[in-house]
Amino acid sequence: MTVSRMSRLRRVAAASTVALALVGLAACSSSSSSSGSAGSSSSPTASAASSAGVTGKITVFAAASLKNTFTTLAKEFEAAHPGTSVTFSFGGSDTLAASIVNGAPADVFAAASTATMQTVTSKGDNAGAPVDFAKNELEIAVAPGNPKNITSLEQLADPKYKVALCAKTVPCGAAAVKALAAANVKLTPVTLEQDVTSALTKVELGEVDAALVYQTDVKGADKKVTGVNFAAATKAITTYPIVALKGSSNSATAQAFAAFVASPQGEQVLQAAGFQAP
Repeated sequence: MTVSRMSRLRRVAAASTVALALVGLAACSSSSSSSGSAGSSSSPTASAASSAGVTGKITVFAAASLKNTFTTLAKEFEAAHPGTSVTFSFGGSDTLAASIVNGAPADVFAAASTATMQTVTSKGDNAGAPVDFAKNELEIAVAPGNPKNITSLEQLADPKYKVALCAKTVPCGAAAVKALAAANVKLTPVTLEQDVTSALTKVELGEVDAALVYQTDVKGADKKVTGVNFAAATKAITTYPIVALKGSSNSATAQAFAAFVASPQGEQVLQAAGFQAP
């Protein structure tokens, strides 16, 4: 096991411990406020413990590229913790981070880059240290069946191809800048989108010939697009961190959800969607 892997697991364990401790405190408080009866159990059931501590609503701000997997993870989390409800605000990580530091009500933040997460942590809006839970890699998205036979990143420099990129302030755009520089390719996109979903949609609608998006977006689009791998993508891997927020009105559930995403169960869902291990 690598040092980074061990470090991540320690942080996940710590986050889980905090969430469980909060559950335990709430359960003890509930127990002490009610009188016992003969024949009743002195320990709460798993269901009771869950409803006592990890319950209620939370709002998660998450990168657009996480929409499909986080929707699935929320359903699994809610099933494991009856009484919880997870709602989302998906979008460009930079926009979400700016909203958080400007006071937008949110309980958890999952970003598509460590640099964007630093926007939040530098202002002290995080509750604990962020945990890296996944990685992602760029891919060229083209029309189904690749009718224009685009096979390399270098081809996209030809002005006859209409290309969509994410704005460089967005993680998918920053990754594209790195990948293009690594391949020594210069191209002029016809559009700069504010999140990766918008860039992918341009291909799906036939408004562009290609877009640089994440592998998970291509996989999630099913047969609406075809993906083309390119070597320089490995030079621009995107890391996804998650953290509960200091301003959360439901810290126990926020901590529990963040820990769930970074858990082995969460990792299984993420990797099934095409994300890489952190």
